[in-house]
Amino acid sequence: MTKTESAKLLSQVPLFSGLSKKELASLAGAVKEISHREGDVLAREGDVGLGFFLIVDGTAKVTVTGRLRNKLSAGDWFGEISLLDEGPRTATVTADSPVRMLGLTSWVFRRIVEENPGVAMKMLKVMASRLRSSSRDHTH
Repeated sequence: MTKTESAKLLSQVPLFSGLSKKELASLAGAVKEISHREGDVLAREGDVGLGFFLIVDGTAKVTVTGRLRNKLSAGDWFGEISLLDEGPRTATVTADSPVRMLGLTSWVFRRIVEENPGVAMKMLKVMASRLRSSSRDHTH
């Protein structure tokens, strides 16, 4: 996958939606392409989150305490919060088919933010907006 293709995919993730083409290119240059086989655990509930993953091809299921919560496919992502706090995974994600993903570790992400402080501000605005909207959703 080219850097341009990676940047285009990353631009569709709300967390990165405010980034400029140059900032997206920097992010795209830092992601790694990862492949997994059907049945592989991509993230395990309770484990320390190592980073963010965007599914390029394939499908995966999301379970919390063993119960199915969601299905993921191309264009879906998980682990964005661990980019910021490296806290434990809140769910288990298991490949339902062969899966190809773009991965961004928290330490590489931190380096990008240190080199481009504007990235952090743009992401904080997006996260604040999402938090506000989820707070409104729960008050009605």
